[in-house]
Amino acid sequence: MPLSTPSLATMDFPQLPPAVQGRFSAIATDYDGTLATDGRVDRATLAALEGYRDRGGTLIMVTGRELDELFQVFPAAHLFASIVAENGAVLYNPQTLERQLLGDPPPAGLIDRLEQQQVTPISVGEVVVATWQPHGETVEATLRDLNLSARVIFNKRAVMVLPEGIDKASGLQAALRQLNIDPATVAAIGDAENDQDLLAVCGLGVAVANALDSLKAKADYVTPGDRGQGVQELIGTLLSSP
Repeated sequence: MPLSTPSLATMDFPQLPPAVQGRFSAIATDYDGTLATDGRVDRATLAALEGYRDRGGTLIMVTGRELDELFQVFPAAHLFASIVAENGAVLYNPQTLERQLLGDPPPAGLIDRLEQQQVTPISVGEVVVATWQPHGETVEATLRDLNLSARVIFNKRAVMVLPEGIDKASGLQAALRQLNIDPATVAAIGDAENDQDLLAVCGLGVAVANALDSLKAKADYVTPGDRGQGVQELIGTLLSSP
């Protein structure tokens, strides 16, 4: 049964600056801390996503999570035209179930060396290698010691190793090329430092109210609400813009 969206009809949405109203036909959203609270998306936010899609909007998710991990906590992938996972390294089409690697798999020897240095836990995706603080400095030193061409990306306490040139911006751009969407017509929304690249390549960069101050400083617009409430507010604002 389709989800109803009565809250969208009754909420008082903040207005975008006049110069950007009516320009956006797609939303690129982070998952954790943006769509989701404690890893889960509430029913009101799901309803807002479905309402936006049913009104002709295109939804794209851009997350640091690995796909299989995402599917365990988020059963509504079908609402999205594209999902960019592993912080830009994996592109997934929810309609065809096809996935494409946008970078090389983890370099040989990296995992063994990190384990030798008691870096734990370590998560190994199709491309990304991830752990948590306080291991960031150890990871960076290990990459230097192994002379690996890779980049360390921080997401609050998360520490991710990805090939050079792979980030949320590059992953989104790959998705937009497949969808034939101009980045200037996309509103991106996030909460953490790894979302800065994402916001920078889109026509509108949005931070939810719970976002890091460093991201808010880069954003064009900050939602009054936290997490999913902020996404609902963005959707309502875009749908109500002339």
